[in-house]
Amino acid sequence: MSDLAIKVEGVSKRFHIGKLQNNHTDTLGDRLTDTIKAPVRRINQLLRGNATAAADLDEEFWAARDISFEVNKGELVGIIGRNGAGKSTLLKMLSRITEPTRGAITLYGRVGSLLEVGTGFHQELTGRENVYLNGAILGMTRRDIDRSFDEIVAFAEVERFIDTPVKHYSSGMALRLAFAVAAHLEPEILIVDEVLAVGDAKFQKKCINKMEEVGGEGRTVLFVSHNMPAVTRMCRRVMLLDSGRLVADGSPHDIVAQYLSSGLGTSAERIWKHERAAPQGEVTRLAAVRVRNETGVISEAVKIDQPVAIEVEFDVTEQGRVLQPHIVLVNDEGIVLFVSVDIDPLWRGRPRPKGRYTSTAWIPANLLTEGMFIVHVAMWTLEPSRNREFAERDVVAFQVVDTMGGTNTARGDWAGDFNGVMRPLLEWETKYDPDHGASEDTLLQVSSG
Repeated sequence: MSDLAIKVEGVSKRFHIGKLQNNHTDTLGDRLTDTIKAPVRRINQLLRGNATAAADLDEEFWAARDISFEVNKGELVGIIGRNGAGKSTLLKMLSRITEPTRGAITLYGRVGSLLEVGTGFHQELTGRENVYLNGAILGMTRRDIDRSFDEIVAFAEVERFIDTPVKHYSSGMALRLAFAVAAHLEPEILIVDEVLAVGDAKFQKKCINKMEEVGGEGRTVLFVSHNMPAVTRMCRRVMLLDSGRLVADGSPHDIVAQYLSSGLGTSAERIWKHERAAPQGEVTRLAAVRVRNETGVISEAVKIDQPVAIEVEFDVTEQGRVLQPHIVLVNDEGIVLFVSVDIDPLWRGRPRPKGRYTSTAWIPANLLTEGMFIVHVAMWTLEPSRNREFAERDVVAFQVVDTMGGTNTARGDWAGDFNGVMRPLLEWETKYDPDHGASEDTLLQVSSG
């Protein structure tokens, strides 16, 4: 028992969609929220001419169902799942922001939470005052906070603004300071939600390094993210949630692979349903862009040893032009990796009739390194004149994930970091000359081995 940091037993969380229910299983906060929101819901129903529904509607929504697990001290645990899977609800219950409807949560130590940008910050107070306020909430003495204060400010990179009210901070500044406070004031349990996505790539790496450091000091970290490379790199254990239930718990390789192959990953798809809003030119209009894995499933995350398809769907509204769709692939630091154009021989140099087209570009397996990649899309006419029809930036994005378990990757037996924006699987060959510079004893060992 002494090694336990978190114990969750049969935890469920219910929300009411509809009229207020004075049910003893709802917390005081839940009932107050329902009381405040109920009149607004009833007015909306009445305005829609549905008075009966306004009076009788009482729909239950279970954001978490019968979740049980234990986390030991010093563990770095990733929590993954698609949007709406229950991840944030679980973290809010662990952080005591909301109470479970059923079940019990036992925490062994102080909890530092970062669930939203500036969580726990008082907007009228300065950055300095908020650091001391948050430390006091965590149970730290002023001397403890004094000892960590300079390190917190340096990590957050807000030295010039530390005596400025937080309400004047940008979202990035507030995020950096909030994370620095949560990580440096020595909570035994650190809970971090997807808010790291707000920061730039450099700051995200800085935060991940800090969380690894916290875990190395024997403290516990729970990390919720859609960033699979960060999860697999940092965590030694991953839990997968779906529809409010804990469906898998194990090694990062196994759980992330299950997540990617199950279709639970957030879809990488953008559709323009209204023609007027779609990017378009004189003769073409963009309809949709999608990222698909090798099985054809729309997916925001693909394994490093599998190909990925970028699908561009467009309409030709006036026939007779030679067209060429373009894609541009950019990494999360804004570096253009490559530009690719449609070279399908079926339409190369041929004017296109009116209609709907779907052009797909396949990026080979083992070309990209792990990380986040962004796709820009453009359309050009080549004949009778060269003209850009449209150019749309940041259309879709996807992640390349190294699950560390594949044998057909450039990683081989190397478990450390890989630098660079590409990671091609190159052919290697080795020639061995046993007679060159070898002693007689060595030749005997080689021949017998």
